[in-house]
Amino acid sequence: MQGAVGTRRGPRLWLRTFAGFYPPHAQARETLDPVAGFLYSARSVILVISAQAAIIAGLLAAGDGAFEPVPFVLVFFGFVIAHAISNLSNDYFGYRRGHDTPDSPRMRYTIHPIASGVLRASSLLTGLAILAAAGTMIVAYFWAVRGPLALGFALAGLLLLYLYDAAPTPLKSIGLGELAAFLVWGPLMVGGGYFVISGRLSGAAFLASVPYGLGVMSILVGKHIDQAEFDRTHSQRTLPVVLGDSRARRLNRAVIAAMYAVVAVLIAARLITPFAALVAVALPRAGRALAVTSRPKPEAAPAGYVGWPLWYHRVALAHNRLFGWLYIAGLALGAVVRAVRPG
Repeated sequence: MQGAVGTRRGPRLWLRTFAGFYPPHAQARETLDPVAGFLYSARSVILVISAQAAIIAGLLAAGDGAFEPVPFVLVFFGFVIAHAISNLSNDYFGYRRGHDTPDSPRMRYTIHPIASGVLRASSLLTGLAILAAAGTMIVAYFWAVRGPLALGFALAGLLLLYLYDAAPTPLKSIGLGELAAFLVWGPLMVGGGYFVISGRLSGAAFLASVPYGLGVMSILVGKHIDQAEFDRTHSQRTLPVVLGDSRARRLNRAVIAAMYAVVAVLIAARLITPFAALVAVALPRAGRALAVTSRPKPEAAPAGYVGWPLWYHRVALAHNRLFGWLYIAGLALGAVVRAVRPG
């Protein structure tokens, strides 16, 4: 992987930043062009979850015959921009507070925008300002065309992203960050996204957001289990720190299993079409995630492993990425069938 990243530049490398897993930290300045460096710094591989949330919202609107293309495009980019702002600001505040130290998990599994030398603090703040300006224009547009409720959804999402890590007492330091992730990538993004795309509220869309929100929660729980020892010694009381390793791993297995149970309930209640059962194709990957999470983390990374010390996080991310695309495929098929045979 190192050689491949070191020899590829330009658009091909930029696209690679959204797939696979995180690149080795040591390649920060020497082998990445500025665009790739910024994308890796923004943890672009995880931005896919926001893109998937936007697509799910759009497909739910399409299934109800309420899809509008311009609002959907703005929702798509708005979600990704907000997520990038969250990632970059988390790193900025983590670095300033001394949490992102050389021995921290954050510094070991991928590029840190400031500590790696990819970006100066001033450049990072400039980039954040540009992203914030673009995001503000999108919010202003929806405020104008959808009214104050659209502004409320946007402010609620931004508030949770701020409270997660940037606030004086971050949610992740009091065991609430994982719940915030569920709320943001589930009801707020999918349910709220449905509203601003279609112009109407839908209880079914909020319920259909639950499986995907649980998937994102599983990613964060896995990550916080991976770095629980470090967090415990640095006053970061994430949910796995509060629960302890064994109970946190049991929780994450329950969350992963609940993703499929909720899809089954939604299909049975006719809130989504039976095509959503396509998520069953991801069951082998879910099984791997459950198996890995059932065992204690190894003492050291296996040979050739990329992304250490992330272990549970990686299997949860791989599972949720596939689950998300299959959920999207099922919703898309349902929308097509409803369009061809309305009612």
